Amino acid sequence: MTIILKLLGSIALLIYGMKVMSEALQKMAGPQLRHLLGAMTTNRFSGVATGALVTVAVQSSAATTVMTVSFVNAALLTLSQAISVIMGANIGTTLSAWIMSAGFSFNIISVVWPAFFIGIVLIQMGKHRYIGDFLFGLSFLLFALGMLKQAGIEMDLASKPAVVAFFASFPTNYGTILLFLLIGTILTALVQSSAALMAITMVLCATGAITIYQGIALVMGENIGTTVTANLAAMSANTQARRTAMAHLLFNVFGVIWVLILFFPFVRMVCGIVGMDPDAGEQSPTQLSFALATFHSCFNVINTAVLIWFIPQIEKLVCALVKPRKSDEEEEFRLQYIRGGLMKTPELSVFQAQKEIVAFGLKMQWLFGLVGELYETKDEQAFDKLFERIKKGEDMSDRMEHEIGRYLGDVGDAHLSDDTKQKIRSMLRQISELESVGDSCFNLARILKRKMDNKIVFTEELEKGKQEMFALVDEALSRMNAMLSGRKEDYDISLSQEVELRINTCRNTLKQYNIVSMDNHVYGYDIGTVFSDLIGECEKTGDYVLNVAEARLGVIKIA
Repeated sequence: MTIILKLLGSIALLIYGMKVMSEALQKMAGPQLRHLLGAMTTNRFSGVATGALVTVAVQSSAATTVMTVSFVNAALLTLSQAISVIMGANIGTTLSAWIMSAGFSFNIISVVWPAFFIGIVLIQMGKHRYIGDFLFGLSFLLFALGMLKQAGIEMDLASKPAVVAFFASFPTNYGTILLFLLIGTILTALVQSSAALMAITMVLCATGAITIYQGIALVMGENIGTTVTANLAAMSANTQARRTAMAHLLFNVFGVIWVLILFFPFVRMVCGIVGMDPDAGEQSPTQLSFALATFHSCFNVINTAVLIWFIPQIEKLVCALVKPRKSDEEEEFRLQYIRGGLMKTPELSVFQAQKEIVAFGLKMQWLFGLVGELYETKDEQAFDKLFERIKKGEDMSDRMEHEIGRYLGDVGDAHLSDDTKQKIRSMLRQISELESVGDSCFNLARILKRKMDNKIVFTEELEKGKQEMFALVDEALSRMNAMLSGRKEDYDISLSQEVELRINTCRNTLKQYNIVSMDNHVYGYDIGTVFSDLIGECEKTGDYVLNVAEARLGVIKIA
């Protein structure tokens, strides 16, 4: 029981070490990874290289594939670009297998203590804490590998007749290979870590519990099981993102099929590379672990070398298999960029959320445009339909604020850099002010409904004043959306403040004219109050728009 608990604890520590190490690397290279994905996927070969580099950088093929699915969902990558990146991710993930095999080749525990010490010193110093986090995670990973190796030696499964008899009952044939492939697929899908299953496979092989053939079958299953992560992330995403996840599954399934056809000759070839006879009785644990890592690398490299020429055909196949959902075509209002679930790369999730805020801003300008249409509508039935659309739009703005805010809250729960934390605070303020713009649009619609119900008609001067005010608010919205979608370094808050000043001046001028006109009985009190409310609400909308711009540029408002 003690050995089993040590084994389970070592696996948990291994997964935790991989997670800490991966997150630290993402913090150091997060923004650069996004630019790398966009800049280096111009053709299929550079796409494969990019996927491999990014996966090596973050030490997680799951993170790369989920990131890729999210970028396709955000229309930052095409489907063919994404397929090449995922092929590269499969090559990049083989580094993890080599790290595992190194851990089984010598007593790794003796070298982790200095790494632990250096890591904690760097974390406490603060300046290089991400490097410290990386060393800490790597130390945990290597320590867990050493403990796994030790637990495997203590288990000594090869000397236990019952265990030997159980695994010996599985003859070395295709039936056994398919069974172990299925077990590897299911376990990896449940654990959500192919690295952990690779370590367990190495322990089982090194202790003589299973043969190299059975171990390689488990590794093949791990390659299929690891695709579950991306497919789960894509379940609620758009059609292209779901197709990307399906391409990942097809890529690995195709590789497993051709390896199964050539299984025994291929395994003998791989074992020959490391100087090992797969049919020999007792094997060196070091050779067994290197054989598994070599198979993993050969499998993914050869699979990519074959399928890279068929990316257009793979694209056509996944397009035929994954049809657009009706909701994708019919939904007028939906979150476009963060429906794929929270990515496992928190630093990059912030960029995904910013894309959604850009869409939020455009929808609020569209909603204000509907208010302008409502003003011009004279038919009561058409007016009521348009009023309901604006009401629905305001409800949707509430939902968007809630869903984006919840998403940012989930991202904020991760360990983030100070710069990213500041970005999240800014984005939370942006969505709050954008929701207020939606509220103002509905308030304007309610004022216009009051105007329609009471059969109020504005004078020519009031019409001109309304048109001037609406034009100014629309100009402010256009400038706000340019800031949201562009690089904030390219914009200055002074222009937005100048538009807001013109809105305030227009409001004051029109209110003064309105008071004088009512005093002189140019028109009645009912017309004057509706016009005053309309202009006042427009000025509030302008305030909210300026607040969004200030939040985007990081301007702190002084009370």
